Amino acid sequence: MRVLCMTTSTPASSVALTEDRQVIASASRIDSRGHSAFLVPAIDFCFDQAGWTPMDIDAVVVDIGPGLYTGIRVGLSTAQAIAAAIGAPLVPATSLDAIALRAATGRRRILALVDVRRGEYAAAWYNPVPGGVVKDGPPEIMTAPEVRAMLDSEPEDVLLVGDTQSLPEELLTGMHRVKIGRPRYPNAGTLAEAAAGQLLSDATLHPDEVRPMYLRDPDVSINWAIIDDRGPWARMEGE
Repeated sequence: MRVLCMTTSTPASSVALTEDRQVIASASRIDSRGHSAFLVPAIDFCFDQAGWTPMDIDAVVVDIGPGLYTGIRVGLSTAQAIAAAIGAPLVPATSLDAIALRAATGRRRILALVDVRRGEYAAAWYNPVPGGVVKDGPPEIMTAPEVRAMLDSEPEDVLLVGDTQSLPEELLTGMHRVKIGRPRYPNAGTLAEAAAGQLLSDATLHPDEVRPMYLRDPDVSINWAIIDDRGPWARMEGE
């Protein structure tokens, strides 16, 4: 199966073309504000490198978050447009799943983190199993002290992965059962594997049915109550 994968939910945007879970071509860039400028040229580059056309694609996999709101929107809207144009199913995968799947551990419980700004983190637990990981509970939004409290209450050894560099420097002091690992960010090359169950079971969605995973309200919203008559929109409604 040939799959186009993309992730733009963190500062690290990436695109990959995979065939039977093997990466054929990929491109990546770290830029927290450059998702839209990177994505389409990167997709074109990967198709050129692989010698494929969009019609060769059997499915599109997109990282739906959690993470940066603008990045998630850019990736999801691009994936929806491509999947609809070529008539391919669109499969959602999460940033936390992709991070945990790449974490190298044989026995430690995995806590994956994504920095969602405002001093908060999206976090989810995973247990290692032969050939991969299994999620242990839904993702949650928490502050850095709450991350520390969660780790303090965990009786097992932990591998902490994801954007750990954004945590306060002193947060993990004295936590000898906690080891920091890689990766820091999700990578598109892992998304096909993260979505493998859905791809194999044909549990796919129409592109318009796929929704982002924000876990909280956007950073910016419009308070129409403080905008007089909502400007020209109110006048249009009254005509």
